Amino acid sequence: MSTLRPLIPLLIAAGILLGGNGLQATLIAVRGAAEGFQPSMIGWMGTSYFAGFFIGCLWITRIMQAVGHVRAFATLAAIASAATLMLILWIDPLVWAGVRFVTGFCFSGLFTVMESWLNQGASNKDRARVLALYRIVDVSSVTGCQFLIPIVGTEGYAIFCIMTMMITLSLVPVSLGDRSNPVAPDEVKLDLKRAWAISPLAAIGCVAVGVTNGSFRTLAPVYAQQLGMSEANIVIFVSAGIIGSVLLQYPLGSLSDRWDRRKVLLIVTAVSMIAAFALAFLAGSNVLANFALVFIFGAFAMTLFSLCAAHANDYAEKGEYVLVTAALMLFYSIGAIAGPVIAAYVMQVFGPPALFVFTGVVYAVLIVVTIYRMFVREPVPASRRSRFTALLRTSPLFSRLTRRSRNSSAPLAGE
Repeated sequence: MSTLRPLIPLLIAAGILLGGNGLQATLIAVRGAAEGFQPSMIGWMGTSYFAGFFIGCLWITRIMQAVGHVRAFATLAAIASAATLMLILWIDPLVWAGVRFVTGFCFSGLFTVMESWLNQGASNKDRARVLALYRIVDVSSVTGCQFLIPIVGTEGYAIFCIMTMMITLSLVPVSLGDRSNPVAPDEVKLDLKRAWAISPLAAIGCVAVGVTNGSFRTLAPVYAQQLGMSEANIVIFVSAGIIGSVLLQYPLGSLSDRWDRRKVLLIVTAVSMIAAFALAFLAGSNVLANFALVFIFGAFAMTLFSLCAAHANDYAEKGEYVLVTAALMLFYSIGAIAGPVIAAYVMQVFGPPALFVFTGVVYAVLIVVTIYRMFVREPVPASRRSRFTALLRTSPLFSRLTRRSRNSSAPLAGE
């Protein structure tokens, strides 16, 4: 444990930021709807966030190379904190969309800085534990901070002040907890053309997952609110999907290591589609039914990105893991930019259940593509199949941390 002690301040900062970012995403939707913003405008806010996140992925390593980890972190945290205050000082959908673009850029950079720091600070024998702690921090902080909404309320300025305080306080453990000066990482090569050539199915799958997950994360609070749920139930609804997302990651991943991974991808996509259509046509306004179905939806739908990445890496050449995973995250971001605004317009025209009708249709298309690819390409033999790793979509550098962990535990077949 002593070897992990220097990384604890980083994990604390990560928890504060992950929780604050998750809280802001839900609050924007709930408070925006209460202010009379149309679903289409809330969708644009989600699109703006993911557009900022996308650009942040492209630029952050240059910033880190120019000024270092600590200064990059401090600059981005200060901007994100000030931008959060803008949300309450100027309640306007266009201003909020601009703020979400800025915070998307900043959070992309903040997560990249932290993950680069963790990557350099963790020894090979500790990487698996660091990854496990990071995932626990992610889920617990994002889920726990959601409940500040019913506790504090969405009216007034208190909840916005709390978010600003969280972002600002993340500077404390980073500034005082570690005196090291990590070397700025090399830029991640983002070869979308090569990633597509390695696995068109994985690229299309990540775009589809970006469309659906981005739409869900942006508009699920609006869906729940329009069904008449209380603030507490809205938070439980969103949290059920988040908690479900960690339930089956490794069981499904382990299964995909033994089967043709595309079969598992097909099954998981089909269950996600069925859960989405059930939410749209069966759940109605029944609160418990919505909780149960969104839990199932999260358990399967949120696993798809990691399955797509594992499938692509089955076909990748030695040394291409980071390139492929980073490129797939950008494919995901492209889908997440497009998804919320399209889903929001569909919701505005056809009502809240249309969110999950739209989601189910996207999964139906992915099922067709998966079946087609199974006919035109042979499966990877089990002896050459890489090992599944559950991935977070926080920054392109997360894949470097997982790669080191995988290499430190066992050699991978086909690498």
